Amino acid sequence: MEDLKREYGDVVRFRLFNLDAYLLSDPALIQEVLVTQQGNFTKSVALKRAKVLLGEGLLTSEEPLHMRQRRLSQPAFHREQLKSYAAIMTGLTTEWLEKWDADVCFDQGQTVDLHSEIMQLTLSIVSKALFGTDMRHDAGSISEVASAMVNMFVLLTLPFADQIVKLPLPVARRFQAAKRRLDTLMYGIIAKRRALYKANWQRTGTVNGRADLLSMLLTAQDSEGDGSGMSDEQLRDEILTLFLAGHETTANALSWTWYLLATHPEAERLFFQELTEVLGGRLPTLDDVESLRFTYALLAESMRLYPPAWTLGRMAKEEFSMGGYTFPARSLLLMGQWVVHRDPRFWPNPTEFQPSRWLTPAERPKMAYFPFGAGSRLCVGERFAWMEGVLLLAQIGQRWRFRLAPNARVEPQPLITLRLKYGLAVIPERRGSNSTSA
Repeated sequence: MEDLKREYGDVVRFRLFNLDAYLLSDPALIQEVLVTQQGNFTKSVALKRAKVLLGEGLLTSEEPLHMRQRRLSQPAFHREQLKSYAAIMTGLTTEWLEKWDADVCFDQGQTVDLHSEIMQLTLSIVSKALFGTDMRHDAGSISEVASAMVNMFVLLTLPFADQIVKLPLPVARRFQAAKRRLDTLMYGIIAKRRALYKANWQRTGTVNGRADLLSMLLTAQDSEGDGSGMSDEQLRDEILTLFLAGHETTANALSWTWYLLATHPEAERLFFQELTEVLGGRLPTLDDVESLRFTYALLAESMRLYPPAWTLGRMAKEEFSMGGYTFPARSLLLMGQWVVHRDPRFWPNPTEFQPSRWLTPAERPKMAYFPFGAGSRLCVGERFAWMEGVLLLAQIGQRWRFRLAPNARVEPQPLITLRLKYGLAVIPERRGSNSTSA
């Protein structure tokens, strides 16, 4: 994608199997597709095929179902709910840190795969915050399942993908087995919550006092639509989508941020300095997120260089025009965050890690930075993700710093998300219990 942009400019046409594909790198044109003319587009071919896993969740569904499901999900991400999620995030991170503190291997300079560790932490957070369920005992196996599904996504982009997933290929068998395991887990969670609903709703008006996403979706009715709620299948599709997306993308963003901190000592110094000045050793809260400006800048700059969602695709329903070009119906429009986020027209020294660029206002087009998408498809959990990223960086940074292991291989792996192909091998170093050491 970078080579196409460099050689041919902001609009590049090429053939992708049997489709006319266009790579768009002009923020104004991206704005047209994602916002201004969004009604003329559906999701890309690969995400349509991802329905074999995700069903009709927020990531894959089309209008009008998408808007209905979004209305029902949105209240779970309002500010009052975020406060309760923040407490869950810091509580589970405290337990995670205490486990690390008790592990003597960290005092012996042992190498740790930080990406794997953070993946398990974010999995426990999203399951507890959004579904009220403790999945830590399943974290290892669920991570394996998620990896099998992410790897399968590559096959979903190929012609005849619907048939490929049914063939007795090793990757297809792993995918089908992973899907069955996750379905069993998700439907089990739903069944238990419905039982609580029947036992408590008429008596107390709550689902056992819960205020998580699943309880809200279980009891929600679409006041702007037909007044109905969600079936078990719809609930499964939504919670599976948010479950996989909620821990996968955040874990990737945090892992890339720790990698960048480990390789940029001055940014690390300013990060630790801010933690001391703002928090003084206490736990961070939702109210601290706005004050942790440099921590926010670290995360923003990390997602500029290594966006967890590294490209977006849309399929045109009808012929349309923009920017002096006419695009035929069924055109596939690709918009690469990786490409636009590194464009020197909008980002001076674009490949350099410069968190300070986020501390002062800058003139740049709106769609020069779109890690969470835009328009009606803007990630419903964006505020949740920003809060989780800042809180976890701050809380972990109070206790630990990380040095790249001598044998570390850090390389992007662009699947459905931008993973670290070989994990993140680091040597943890304690910063001290008072959180004030440099």
